[in-house]
Amino acid sequence: MIIQQMFPIIAGALGLIWLAVVIWDSTRARTESRDTFRKRILVHIALIAACVIAVYPILRIFTISLRPGDRLLSTSLAIIPEDATFGSYQRVLFGDPDRKMQSDFFLWVWNSLSITAATAIIGLILSATSAYAFSRFRFPGRNPGLIFLLTTQMIPAGMLLLPLYIMLTRLQLINTYLGLIIAYSVTSVPFSIWILKGYYDTIPLDLEEAARIDGTSHLGAFYRIVLPLSTPALAIVFLFNFMASWSEYMVARVIIQKGPLYTWPLGLWTYADQYTVAAGRFSAGSMLVAVPVMALFLYSSKWLISGLTLGSVKG
Repeated sequence: MIIQQMFPIIAGALGLIWLAVVIWDSTRARTESRDTFRKRILVHIALIAACVIAVYPILRIFTISLRPGDRLLSTSLAIIPEDATFGSYQRVLFGDPDRKMQSDFFLWVWNSLSITAATAIIGLILSATSAYAFSRFRFPGRNPGLIFLLTTQMIPAGMLLLPLYIMLTRLQLINTYLGLIIAYSVTSVPFSIWILKGYYDTIPLDLEEAARIDGTSHLGAFYRIVLPLSTPALAIVFLFNFMASWSEYMVARVIIQKGPLYTWPLGLWTYADQYTVAAGRFSAGSMLVAVPVMALFLYSSKWLISGLTLGSVKG
């Protein structure tokens, strides 16, 4: 039903945009190049359409979270329903006093933040040092090692569940944060190494050699020269590791089986049982857990758009 409701809105929005473009184009000065102007308009139309397609499902989830009770289906296209209420958010955050039900939402979010932060930091440290070794040193097995790391990314995550479960069982790490962190790091580090290795290759080796001449060790040159210049790539790797583990469900479902250790994806699934789904609370929880990721993206945007070696060389 969401897909059926989405197409009329997109078509209407594109029609209004195109009408405005035609009117604007007719009033433009003749001296401006029409071909360039029309190409620019077409690009903006495509971007607006992509934004509408991406944002509309999120708006529908927000609408469901505002509906009273657990009403999922509705013929209304209004983003804010007439009988909107924040009751679902209240029950997700603070429980339902009338039914004597407590909420574990903050515990789920804390568990997810702890596991995700540890995974992102450990994965960043391992991939940063490993990628530097692959980029700067020549040693036997270097190229096969890179190919092997790339090959591991072609294996579906589902096929790794059984060997991961057996390994963690023998290490007695089932139902532990450490076991889940290891499972997430195994799948995220190889791809992160490839990202950082390609970025290190673009950093001039002359900068490290100049630092070595001034008396800095190899490790010091890596810490003082390479890492500061690699801030954009490090930020991307950190975000990749964070997002890959923040919303992951399948691996967590296999390794974590105790309620107090649930991450938020596992916790939200407790709102669904065999016959009914608490759609309002499910949608409200989904909207709430998106806030940390949005805040992280806004905070790290200054590094994502920064230059590579701006100001690193004088003269």
